[in-house]
Amino acid sequence: MSIIVENLSKHYGTQKAVDAISFEAKAGEVLGFLGPNGAGKSTTMKMLTCYIPPTSGTATVCGFSIIDKPLEVRKLIGYLPELNPLYTDMFVREYLRFMAQIHGLGKGANKRCEEMISNVGLTPEAHKKIGQLSKGYKQRVGLAQSMLHNPKVLILDEPTSGLDPNQIVDIRKLIKEIGRDRTVILSTHIMQEVQAMCDRVIIINQGKIVADDRTENLGKQGIEEFIIVVEFAKEINDNLLKKIAGVKSITALAGNQYKLICDTDIREQITKVAYENNMNLLGLNLEKQKLEDVFKTLTKKEQKDV
Repeated sequence: MSIIVENLSKHYGTQKAVDAISFEAKAGEVLGFLGPNGAGKSTTMKMLTCYIPPTSGTATVCGFSIIDKPLEVRKLIGYLPELNPLYTDMFVREYLRFMAQIHGLGKGANKRCEEMISNVGLTPEAHKKIGQLSKGYKQRVGLAQSMLHNPKVLILDEPTSGLDPNQIVDIRKLIKEIGRDRTVILSTHIMQEVQAMCDRVIIINQGKIVADDRTENLGKQGIEEFIIVVEFAKEINDNLLKKIAGVKSITALAGNQYKLICDTDIREQITKVAYENNMNLLGLNLEKQKLEDVFKTLTKKEQKDV
């Protein structure tokens, strides 16, 4: 395993920012780390990068403890924090070469810098001072420096913040490619990014993990409702649908369509009611829960349980 986290906690007085979480992240995996503001995402990332020490528990990165071997861990990790710290008076190439020297890249430093400038799409702006760049290009500089030393683990906190739609597509593709042969953990509030980039998702709320599953399976987590969209040839009396056991609500949509929220899958019962009442049924679909719905359900449920 590239990263193994065991009962990791961070307390600030009586506040439990991170509360005894455990998980593993494998090489070749892009892991999405989701949660509402204040859930503990950034705090977890700061502990894994040895930026702050844990209150209790431990974690290892490629076999090195974040507590006993923090210098070795830092060598293996590329980190892009949410607030990207840059030397704005330095030119892009100057800054990247400076960071390459810090990483001890030696004679290959200049070549590696040029590779990263090209990979993150910085070539048109590489001759400028960082302070002259747009927010999106500053973010690209941060991404370039995080990958300069070819780290085995990449930890990215809001990596596409400030990027325009075209830039986002490019960075998503780059992160996906990077994740093929190393471990990537990224935090984001944008659900489309999770679905586009992440192989697996962890949802954290109030310092605790409330879900951990493959992205395609997450729709099954914590969901107690079924969404069924039914379409008829003409307008019908929806009271016939309301009488079906398990129907919680019905919403009329355009084109004689109806959206049903149910406790269970009642498609068979709908078909029976339609046949018995001469209702010409044109369509009957069980919709998958969107990741946003899963996120809202899991985080709200946890808040109620606390």
